[in-house]
Amino acid sequence: MKKIFYSLGLILLYGATFGQRIVSGPMPGYTTMTESSIWLQVNSPSVVSLHFWETDNSDSVLTALSIETADRSANTAKFIISNLQPGTTYGYEIFVDGAAQKLDRALTFQTQVLWQFRSDPPDFSVALGSCAYVNEKAFDRPNKVYGGSYEIFDQIAATKPNMMLWLGDNIYLRETDWTSRSGYLHRYSHTRSLPELQRLLSSTHHYAIWDDHDFGPNDANGSWMHKDWALEMFEMFWANPSTGIPGQIGITSAFQFNDMDFVLLDNRYHRSSDNLKRGQTQILGKDQIDWLIEILKFSRAPFKFVAVGGQVLNPAAVYETYAVYGEERQYLLDRIDEEQIKGVVFLTGDRHHTELSKIVTENGIEIYDLTVSPLTAGTHVADDERNTLRMENTLVNERNFAVLSFSGKRRDRSMKISIFDQSGTLQWEKDIAANPN
Repeated sequence: MKKIFYSLGLILLYGATFGQRIVSGPMPGYTTMTESSIWLQVNSPSVVSLHFWETDNSDSVLTALSIETADRSANTAKFIISNLQPGTTYGYEIFVDGAAQKLDRALTFQTQVLWQFRSDPPDFSVALGSCAYVNEKAFDRPNKVYGGSYEIFDQIAATKPNMMLWLGDNIYLRETDWTSRSGYLHRYSHTRSLPELQRLLSSTHHYAIWDDHDFGPNDANGSWMHKDWALEMFEMFWANPSTGIPGQIGITSAFQFNDMDFVLLDNRYHRSSDNLKRGQTQILGKDQIDWLIEILKFSRAPFKFVAVGGQVLNPAAVYETYAVYGEERQYLLDRIDEEQIKGVVFLTGDRHHTELSKIVTENGIEIYDLTVSPLTAGTHVADDERNTLRMENTLVNERNFAVLSFSGKRRDRSMKISIFDQSGTLQWEKDIAANPN
């Protein structure tokens, strides 16, 4: 056991500077009008304190919160900061065992605006990406450098999004990782401590879903024997508002950001094999889909975003597209159509290329699927003929990220989708107007 933690200690020093004990983050997680979260990781068991203040009143520290970190949780700390004021920017400082941690960037977090019954909703933006591979030579594929272009993280930060949503394959577990709990800790710690990632982590609020490479081996499903470790690590290293729905364990969650609703689906924990000879195959399962339909039906958001690891609309039954599980996919789309739910946009990753797909249902309901991939993993050149629902001129076969920008009056909201490559060069843009609910 001592050897395991000694190994982890070496990992946590990656990216640290002399006298600096924070090795990952700080990273703002979920935020509401009156509550926010801050995650970080230090290099050894410590007492970590967070002092915060309103930026327009920096002379008055509101309070100090403390957490004692431990090796078993990779010396991570997750602060939940309550009783805040809506629409307020707060500055904060981190102390480790009483020593102030001096970083090369200002640390802030924001609460959401109380706009209802008072004004039009605020303009804001959301960054998206999936498939973030960080090289580690000892455990990488031989004779092939699969990860790269880490500068993309600074390019995302430069767009100054109000939040970022990670669309799965946020780490890439290797063969040496998924057979032990310490292996999961290693991979998460190694990826999260990448120096080029730190500015982005601190610059905005972060939410996430998972896919197979965060969960276990390639294409892993609900039979994976260590999915309890996978869930434990996801909850340890991310700061979503919740995980799981009543009666069902997993990472499923939902939240509102300004006037938009986001649903985070779990496409792994309850997934079955796609080639069983007997029994019904599933990705989400009927319980999760029925819960999703209830959430979407209740929503009055102009756009209703559903984040899930694999493509939903692509009709080609290839790799891990939802079309491989055709019966369940059709049930999901039929339910959206039957309930006449407007404004649904699936946000997906996995495919190592980017594209925007669209269908119009029998009842005239428009449904979109924005696939954004990869961030730093290898690219895959898509076959232009496979996805017959792909919108013209939206295919990108290089490392990239997306920014969704929202603007307009309450009853006349619009979304601009912007796709940028790893150097920050715009690849394409598309404006979509919201349909009234």
